[in-house]
Amino acid sequence: MENKNIEKGKVCVSGGNGYVGSWLVMRLLQHGYSVNTTVRSKSNTEVGFLTDLPGAQESLKIFEADLNQPHSFRAAIEGCVGVFLVAHQMHNDTTNRDDETSTTSTLAILQACLDAKTVKRVVYTSSAAAAIFAGNATAVVDEDSWSDLDLARRSSPPAVASYAAAKTLTEKAALEFAERHGLPLVTLLPTFIHGPFVGRRCPASVYALMSMFFGDDVDPYKYVAGWSDVVHVDDVASAHVFLMECADAKGRYICSAVETTVGELYQLLCNRYPHYQIPPPANCSLGEIGGGRRYQISSKKLLETGFKYNYGLEEMYDGAIECCKKLGLL
Repeated sequence: MENKNIEKGKVCVSGGNGYVGSWLVMRLLQHGYSVNTTVRSKSNTEVGFLTDLPGAQESLKIFEADLNQPHSFRAAIEGCVGVFLVAHQMHNDTTNRDDETSTTSTLAILQACLDAKTVKRVVYTSSAAAAIFAGNATAVVDEDSWSDLDLARRSSPPAVASYAAAKTLTEKAALEFAERHGLPLVTLLPTFIHGPFVGRRCPASVYALMSMFFGDDVDPYKYVAGWSDVVHVDDVASAHVFLMECADAKGRYICSAVETTVGELYQLLCNRYPHYQIPPPANCSLGEIGGGRRYQISSKKLLETGFKYNYGLEEMYDGAIECCKKLGLL
């Protein structure tokens, strides 16, 4: 769409040293934005790669901010026309601390966006986990779908259930806050994010989908769970920028480009990377794996708004493999 809501002024990205955050910072700099980004500690040696990004010396400022102290985000938000809330803090336990921290911190940061008087749009990074546990076995999962927390806790490992609960409750609270206070806010719900990365560590989601290459997991396909919905990190970053700039964007947007099964993934990896010893899925017939999907994830709303995906599963793995090679993981 040509109609733009946000001029390319100063924007803020929380969690700029994370997987999506760092890729988003890189793309925003390339798009001509001036970027403030937050990290928990600037003294962390893992932050240095941000200053090496093209355009960073001229257009990137790094601020220290902690979700446990949401007032610390105010300096980074001051004077910004747009804010991307990407950071999400995960606790080691599976109690409701994650829910409480995520919701309380996000609402406090949204209040800071209101108080700044300059913020014209906020994009909150939610997750498909906030929609897929809706409970209808034959449903199309779309923007009207909300995860049932009891169902998530019954059907998922504790860490996944905790994450789904935090994202669901926080996204709902953010949308309600925005509507109540007249703050333009949209939410993006990506599925499993894969592809290259700019940091100096392999992101957790990439490592999970690369586990069949590393040979250090008893069940390297456990994260695919029979079938999986995946999206390239660059498409996720581009969707963030698109929703920031699109004047007509409103509400929730699911972001998912590829649907695959364990059998399809195994065949793709064997054919495309024959020099790697890819283990087959254990105790299953490849033709049967993933045949009974519980739901269909729809990106129809995002696509009808004018967004286009640029990458498939092949490009995701090509990029991830190249980055893992540079880190000496392959």
